[in-house]
Amino acid sequence: MHRRSFVFAIGAVLLSSCAQGTLPDPGTDVLGEQQAGVRTAFGDPLPGLTADELALFEAGKAVFQETEAVEDGLGPVFNEASCVACHLGPDVGGSTGRLETRFGRLSDSGGFDPLAAEGGSLLQDHAIGVVPGHTFLPETVPAAANVVAKRRTTPLFGLGLVDATPDDELRSIAALQARLAPEVAGTVAIVPDLFSGKPRVGKFGWKNQNPTLLQFSADAYLNEMGITSPKFPDESCPQGRCEELVYNPRPDLNDADGADVQAFADFMSFLAPPPRARPTPESLIGGRVFLAIGCAVCHVPALVTGPSAVKALNRLVYHPFSDFLLHDMGSLGDGIAQGAAGPRQMRTAPLWGMRASPSLLHDGRAATPLQAVLAHDGQGRRARDRFVALDKRARNALLAFLDTL
Repeated sequence: MHRRSFVFAIGAVLLSSCAQGTLPDPGTDVLGEQQAGVRTAFGDPLPGLTADELALFEAGKAVFQETEAVEDGLGPVFNEASCVACHLGPDVGGSTGRLETRFGRLSDSGGFDPLAAEGGSLLQDHAIGVVPGHTFLPETVPAAANVVAKRRTTPLFGLGLVDATPDDELRSIAALQARLAPEVAGTVAIVPDLFSGKPRVGKFGWKNQNPTLLQFSADAYLNEMGITSPKFPDESCPQGRCEELVYNPRPDLNDADGADVQAFADFMSFLAPPPRARPTPESLIGGRVFLAIGCAVCHVPALVTGPSAVKALNRLVYHPFSDFLLHDMGSLGDGIAQGAAGPRQMRTAPLWGMRASPSLLHDGRAATPLQAVLAHDGQGRRARDRFVALDKRARNALLAFLDTL
């Protein structure tokens, strides 16, 4: 069977079984358990890269770890001076658990104002300080904001596989959910691809606001470090006060040829997925419980990449445990509208590598998988309630399964 047909067939079986609350027999390696303990470690490149591709990975990794200075274009306001300041743990490309702040104003009618005129919705909590004629200060949450949300830095392991997954794969998953489990069906985020000039399916960021790793890189370079590049040429105005930019010591295009942005994308594209821990008898039972109570409807275990000139990314089945769709998470939503996502909508968080995360959920509120499961609301409430209704043995087995991811 063609790998794409295989994944869709497995998806249909999982959704049908989950909707009925029955224990499916995985048969094949639906949950990726045969990959446990082999192939790669955290921070490794994808296996099977050519020498040229490995060189791009290493060069990109070096740029990813560089600390920017004011002379490079850092700021005037920013969050950190390097990518690795946030994306480290348990190796380069992971997450420190660093939280950033977003704010805005939600009206009584449900409309969201990002308060862009006051520096929103992203708050930059660092500034370059004193320059000739001016002092740049970190931003603060303005009094007009009635929504303040924290966002946890996401790990980057395996995202090249996600980038190589065709948009139609995610559209098909959304259609399958709508047909077989409409009460939890996800929404495809359609966002602008600034590099192609065409609308694409968003896959990256807590709100699926970016469609590709290249755009994700350029966006972060500007909004997290203040470094402008060809597709993101305009500096963030400190606290919305654009008149202060007259004092910007690097008003030119900082990454003029986009070489750094491309280097970041190369590193992420060739970064291997997180390794799995070896299963135990209890975790193997827990995997079946995971399927039975409906977790796999949104946390889809297996996806497949499309055709790629990179052999290591070509038509490969992988196990992110996410549908990369937006879901209404009720009270677990962060209240921020961004891109195609409304205030209550969040991208399904991939579960791979979660055992190495210092905290869980978008705002880091959960210290354990149990806390994360119990916080599910909105379209995740049904699976949460099924989890709560399990006996102690089944609950512990499911948690043991999550500990292998």
